[in-house]
Amino acid sequence: MDRMSSEGNPLSYSVVVPFYNEQENVAQLYVKIIEVMDALGESYEIVFVDDGSKDGTFRLLSEIARDDDRVVVVRLRRNFGQTAALKAGFDHSQGETIISMDGDLQHDPAEIPRFVEKIQEGYDIVSGWRVERTDHWLARQLPSRVANWMMAKLSRVDLHDFGTTFKAYRREILSEIHLYGELHRFIPALASWAGASVAEVPITNIPRKNGKSNYGISRTIRVFLDLVSVKFLLDYSTRPLQLFGLAGLLCLAGGAGIGLWIFARKAMLNEGLLANHGPLILLGMALVMGGIQFIAIGLIGELLARTYYESQNKPVYTVRQFVGRGRTEAKAGRTEPPRAAGAAGR
Repeated sequence: MDRMSSEGNPLSYSVVVPFYNEQENVAQLYVKIIEVMDALGESYEIVFVDDGSKDGTFRLLSEIARDDDRVVVVRLRRNFGQTAALKAGFDHSQGETIISMDGDLQHDPAEIPRFVEKIQEGYDIVSGWRVERTDHWLARQLPSRVANWMMAKLSRVDLHDFGTTFKAYRREILSEIHLYGELHRFIPALASWAGASVAEVPITNIPRKNGKSNYGISRTIRVFLDLVSVKFLLDYSTRPLQLFGLAGLLCLAGGAGIGLWIFARKAMLNEGLLANHGPLILLGMALVMGGIQFIAIGLIGELLARTYYESQNKPVYTVRQFVGRGRTEAKAGRTEPPRAAGAAGR
């Protein structure tokens, strides 16, 4: 059952914050959030997620929740990672608009009204953009810029900063997305498949003052691997044969071309096959075998996709609104996005 405000109305906002060993930042962040949310003048809740912290984070969060009934604390059994922590927060939140942010005080709650304003304009997702980064250039900024450029090109969602957790979502958008791995940063790309409109607002990147960063170069590598996965999900999850079949046909064409060229040399010039073209023959055979395997993988993928979508009755499209036959039902609270994705806040 949905949580209600004291007036009996559905909650307007949920602020979701995952924590991992952030005991120095808990109290200060809580105070800043309630100051901003109280000023908005609408009902809200705060969902704090303790992602298996080993310090006093959970104790402090529990004390806050006991004193403030607007606060919900979700404690995970171990450290599952940021995506899982955010998913837990989303699942246990009840607000019509969900705002996520980090628990390390590098996101300023005073900027929440910017996100709310864009949501009220009709966007489905509002993403923060760290215009001026303050972290290490080589270890953090350079990999982030490369990754963001690749994500924007491959997903066709025009955002400058996919990596920040500081985002606002309409509830119905999150309900259609399954999160795992490091996919929380790809929510705008995954939601764009369903026709979600995305805006971007500039935010301040505040240097960390307390605690220790949980990010490293290994995380960047995992992000690149997830990027490949997301690209496949966005473009080929319902038609894998078009990806693997194309690779297979190219390999078959290459192998056949090599075979014809060697046959022509043998027929016209009477050249010895193994003596003059041994490695080339092996290459041609490898291309033909590889082509057959790629096509077989594509066909198996088609069968798996058909089984997945049919067995789970999973739709291959999403409907925004029904009009006609005596039925008018808005799915996302509006009919058209106000402008192109990612066009705002730049």
